[in-house]
Formats: sequence, C-alpha cells, structure tokens
Amino acid sequence: MSTRNNLYPVFLQASRLHFLLVGAGEVGSEKMGFLLKSSPDAKLTVVATWVSEQWQEIRQQHSTAAITLCERPFVDSDIEGHDVIIAATNDATLNHQVYQAAKARGKLVNVADTPALCDFYMGAIVSRGPLKIAISTNGQSPTFAKRLRQWLEAILPAETATLLQKLQDYRNTLPDDFAGKVARLDALTSGLLAEQVPTTTLADEQTKNQL
Repeated sequence: MSTRNNLYPVFLQASRLHFLLVGAGEVGSEKMGFLLKSSPDAKLTVVATWVSEQWQEIRQQHSTAAITLCERPFVDSDIEGHDVIIAATNDATLNHQVYQAAKARGKLVNVADTPALCDFYMGAIVSRGPLKIAISTNGQSPTFAKRLRQWLEAILPAETATLLQKLQDYRNTLPDDFAGKVARLDALTSGLLAEQVPTTTLADEQTKNQL
C-alpha cells in the first residue's frame, strides 16, 4: 500500500457555495460545527428527522449563520440547488442513498466515516487571522492530525495576523515586478527560519502505537 497522500488541498469560498448536511445527531453536529467554525459565512441547509441538543447548541453559537433546517426525511431532490453534500446519519443505507443521489447530479459529497464514499475530507485546521493551515493524514489517523493542530497552535505567535498585515503593506510599497517583489520578500522573511524551532515529541512510543 502506498504511503503517499494524493489528495489535492483547496480552500473553498464557502460564502459562494450552498452546503447540504443530512443528519443532525452527534456526527452531523460535529460536521456542522467544523464547517461553521472555519467558515461562519457558509450557507447551510440541514435535513434531519430529529435534531440533538448538541446540534441546537452549535446553532445557537452560530446564530448569525445562514442555516435552514428541514425536519423531515431526506429525499433525492434535496440535492438540487446545493453544491457540496455531507451525509452524516447513523443509517448506512440512508448515507449511501445520499451519496448516490449526489453523484447522479455531479455534486461533491462526503459520507461520514466512509472514506470510499468521500470526494473530500474535512481535516484539522489551524487559523491565525488570515493564515489558515489544513492538515490531512489521508484518513489514517485523525488523532495525529488533531495533535499536530494543537502543536501548531501552540508555536504560532499570537502576532501572526499583525505580521502578515505588515508584510502585505510592505509588499504594496515595492515598485519591482513580480520576480523583484518575491526576491525582496524572501530576503526580508529569511530571518523567520534563522532560529531552529526546538524539537518537540508529539507522542511517546506508547501513544504512537495507539494512533
């Protein structure tokens, strides 16, 4: 089995897309929370026969988000008018129905806990102002992705957003062509790597065996 990760990472303009989430239980709540935490301006329709308390809490936390709830069973026509589909129920048959309906209409789909039925994964994310880092282990160890996210959050300076703004302001003052700007910015930021980041053990041998 190849160890190479062939996924191609992209950052979606979620405000320009319409998401459909089927399921509002524990897994559905997790998926919705992940999406809205990263992209609070996403447009989201949720179809579910019932909603959990956790789902309600997440909706209250994102009270300004554009969320439409349809409390009824899923039907294939729900796919229409949506760009990205997420199936997150505890019914494997229903999840497969959502997958088939989505693919029949040429939509991108993610079926929770079923990598074979996923066009994309929702990985761990680190955010610092305009900086956003996505982490993927190609589904092999979400736990490691979570720990790496926590490590990056710990070492990234709180002033990252200010630094990026200053770099942008400086870039805008440069009269050079594109190649000239790259050269100047490379020289300016080379000091960021001058001091080696101390080696940090992310997990001891026992933990590694559990991932």
